[in-house]
Parts: sequence; C-alpha cells; structure tokens
Amino acid sequence: MGGGLRRVSGPSILRSRICIAILIGILLGCVFAFFFPHGLFLSSSSTLNPISHSQVGSTPCESSERINMLKSEFISASEKNAELKRQIRQLTERLQLAEQRKDQAQKQVLVLGEQHKAGSFGTVKGSRTNPTVVPDDSVNPRLSKILEKISVNKEVIVALANSNVKDMLEVWFTNIKRVGIPNYLVVALDEDIDSFCQSNNVPVYKRDPDEGIDAVAKVGGNHAVSGLKFRILREFLQLGYSVLLSDVDIVYLQNPFNYLYRDSDVESMTDGHNNMTAYGYNDVFDEPSMGWARYAHTMRIWVYNSGFFYIRPTIPSIELLDRVAGRLSRENAWDQAVFNEELFYPSHPGYDGLHASRRTMDLYLFMNSKVLFKTVRKDAKLSKLKPVIIHVNYHPDKFPRMKAIVEYYVNGKQDALKYFPDGSE
Repeated sequence: MGGGLRRVSGPSILRSRICIAILIGILLGCVFAFFFPHGLFLSSSSTLNPISHSQVGSTPCESSERINMLKSEFISASEKNAELKRQIRQLTERLQLAEQRKDQAQKQVLVLGEQHKAGSFGTVKGSRTNPTVVPDDSVNPRLSKILEKISVNKEVIVALANSNVKDMLEVWFTNIKRVGIPNYLVVALDEDIDSFCQSNNVPVYKRDPDEGIDAVAKVGGNHAVSGLKFRILREFLQLGYSVLLSDVDIVYLQNPFNYLYRDSDVESMTDGHNNMTAYGYNDVFDEPSMGWARYAHTMRIWVYNSGFFYIRPTIPSIELLDRVAGRLSRENAWDQAVFNEELFYPSHPGYDGLHASRRTMDLYLFMNSKVLFKTVRKDAKLSKLKPVIIHVNYHPDKFPRMKAIVEYYVNGKQDALKYFPDGSE
C-alpha cells in the first residue's frame, strides 16, 4: 500500500495504558510517603500522644530516672520559693522599720541635713523637741480603739488604780468631770475597779491577763503599783499618744492641757517647794580642810515627781520607760528615784546617759502638798491663786486632805485647810 500510518492493534493500546497508570500510582505513592510519613488518617490517640511505639516500650529504668529528675526540679523550685518568701519577709521588716524612723529622719534632715553657719551672738538655739514615733496600732488594737475614741489631739490623762485606792479614785474622776476634761482613762488593775468605773460612766481599760504583773497590780500598795506604770505606759506611746500620767491622790481644779508647753520629751511637776529647789540652784559645799579650795560649787535640783508628768511619744521617752522598768524588775528600788536618775545622770565611763529633753512645771500651778500646806495657805496673796492641780504627795492622810482641798478651792470654805499640820504626825 501507499505511504499512510500503520494501524495499531487494540491489545497493545490497552497494555500501554495500564503501564502508565501503574507509573502514576507509583509516583503518587512516593509523594504521599514523603509528605505524610505517618499516613493520611491518624487516630486521635496518635495525634494527642506523638510518642513512638519504641518510646512506649521504653524500659522502667528510664521512667524512674525521669520521675527522679522531676522530683529534683520540684524540690529545687520549693527551696527557691522559700528563699523568696524569706527575702520578702526581711524586706517587709525593713520597710516597717524605715516607716517608724521616717518622721524622725525627716526632722533630722531639716536640722542636720544641710549645714548652716552660726547666727549672730545670742540668736543661736538648738533643737529641743524630738520627733514623735510612727504609731503602731498592732501593738494593742483594743487599746488603740479606746484611745481613738476618747483622746483629744492625741493626748490623754492616764491613771492606774486597784481597789486599795477606790475612795481617792472617786474624788479624782469626780473633779475631772467637774472641770470638763473629756480625755482621761483609768487603767483598772482588778475587776472591782473595772466595774466601779463602768457604773460611774468613767472611761476604763482593763488590761489582758498578765501573770507577772497582775499579782502586784491586785494587791500591791502605792509604790508597787507605781512601778507598773512604766511598763504599761509604753504601749500608749507606741500607739502614738502623749500621756499625762496621774496618780489618783490628785485634785483637778483646771484643765492641765491648757498649761503644757509640749517642747520636751518629759514635762513633770516638781517635789521642790520654792523657786530654788524646783528649778535648780548653785549649792556651795564647804570643806575647810582644803584651805584655799575649801568651797566646791554643786548644781542642785529637787526631784521630779513620778506621779504626775507629761510624756511625749518619742524614742528617748520610750527608752526612759524601758530603762526604768528594766531597773525596777532587777532592783529593790523606789520608782521615783530611778525615774530621776535615768533622766538626770550624765554619760560617764561605763554608762551612757539618756538624751531626753525635760521641762519643770510651774510649782504654783502644778502644786505639791508641801507647797500648799507649808506656804500657800498661810500667804494672803498665794492663797488667792487657783492651781491647775494639787498633788497630795507629801502626806499619808491623803483622802481627808483631798476632800479639804475640794472644800477650799471648789466650795469656798475658807477654813477647810487650817486644821491640818504642815507635815505628817
């Protein structure tokens, strides 16, 4: 035949197509094997847990090592957490201490932070008033709530009392009420005084039980109870309150807060009986055997009365209370003597003196009973003065003299004082 195409038979075409299909299948299998090595349709367990069968079949030794490693990491994390807590606690304590000192530091910076030249002659004055402490309500939350309610300008009159002084206590708070003083508080040392004050609408604070103190508080006499006040007063100062500490053998004729200077750590009435003994004088000691040097000059002042003083919440004030309370717990001593020794003794070899500022109250406004019965009642001019308070500290017959003072100064009975001797009999 001529030059046309040769015709392919049917069976050869069929074989070619089969080969092509097989080739395409092999190629697709290679592609899927490359991109999907674990197959197209994975079970949910395979997806969630990609651990191979070889891993599942790992030895128990490998699992134990893994658990031990996790335990070790947990213990290490716990130790780090405990260390962080300790550091946080230390930082918190430092912050609280810094807050307590902040007010004092700010005042000190004002005085000491910037250096100044001395002024002209007669114009230079040093700082006398120490800064107050930062109040710490956590010391005694219950007392803090009471003081917040009754105090005026963070000031309060405080008296300690047990049943031994019940009669004098009644005269004490009756005259405080009459004068109109709102900020006063009785620290009851037994249940009887607590009930007595409540029945007479007198602000009272009954301390929590304290075995070391309560035995003395309930049965102790005046001196024993006086020794407790330095420990109890500390909490008032820590709470940020200024305290006018008062014995109960005191008659109030005016509001004492109107006559305070508030420029010192301690402002106290005196046991002195005139200007010299109350405010100080140069007492010359004579020793003839010394010849030319026979005369030695000494500075004298009669003691402060530890039964009536105003104390501000400052670091030196709290240190004073700690020193006195500490010595009274170790020594068989009179609290008033210790109180004055700590206030006045200067630093010397083996002893660091207290750096507290102090002021003596006016002896005719804050009057002791020696001044009244020995001098004032016999002087026509002085007898017309009206004291702020009168403290019957020099005489043991306290209750009748307190009633006589009320008769004289309150009820105007002119002969109410004349029947008492100057001193005690």
